[in-house]
Amino acid sequence: MLEQRIQQHFIDSADLKYQMAEILVAPIAAAVQAVLACVTGGNKVLACGNGGSAADAQHFAAEFVGRFERERPELGAIALTTDSSILTAVANDYDFNSVFSRQVRALGQPGDVLLAISTSGNSANVLAAIEAAHEREMVVVGLSGRDGGKMSRALRDTDVHICVASDRTARIQEVHILALHCICDAVDAQLLGDQEAST
Repeated sequence: MLEQRIQQHFIDSADLKYQMAEILVAPIAAAVQAVLACVTGGNKVLACGNGGSAADAQHFAAEFVGRFERERPELGAIALTTDSSILTAVANDYDFNSVFSRQVRALGQPGDVLLAISTSGNSANVLAAIEAAHEREMVVVGLSGRDGGKMSRALRDTDVHICVASDRTARIQEVHILALHCICDAVDAQLLGDQEAST
């Protein structure tokens, strides 16, 4: 029983990834172009999300500042989820919905990209960050799930929306991290030349 339950998680995850491969290839490619234009222009990616999506934002920033699979110069990325003093000060003095938007207004510049992650597409603080990014003339790469939620209406035509059509948060997050790995790999390939991923 337990083994079957575990196996079913693998099957469900693989099935969703297979279904999403064709649907998400175009928005992921568009996200790569947006991020590539950002970093080659000397700009940076600001990333935000809550819970598991906060972990994904930090994961992405680590792979940009550090490396993904190949050695390369550092790329500018900041996870807006990591400074406990900023997060608690803003949440206490204003409200929790402002914890990312104030950082975007403080740090964001035209040419930067906001990586906005919300499995529901309805996280109020992520939506506020999108609005702040637009004020700063930034492109937004939004990652959501389900039907895209309010994020689908907050994004502009010049933004990119990677929406995983599933109602299961765990499965959405699994596809989100795969999409972020695709972005990291493709940016590296564009900067360094094509190379097969090491096995």
